[in-house]
Amino acid sequence: MTSGWLRKSHRVGPISEADLLERIEKGQIAPETLVQSSKTRNKWIPMNKVGPAMAAWKRSHPEAADQTAD
Repeated sequence: MTSGWLRKSHRVGPISEADLLERIEKGQIAPETLVQSSKTRNKWIPMNKVGPAMAAWKRSHPEAADQTAD
């Protein structure tokens, strides 16, 4: 989900896992961003609850990772 016009959120996707990781590295997806996949049983959950996604985020944003509590 991303913020849109008038602060409404809108769905972006479906996207591939590679695209998700690229967006994480670019800072387009933050830990509090809601994500959904078959691995989350198609439920929307914060990215910070998805271990592999957070590991990628921490590698790409080490300065912010030090300040982020899981």
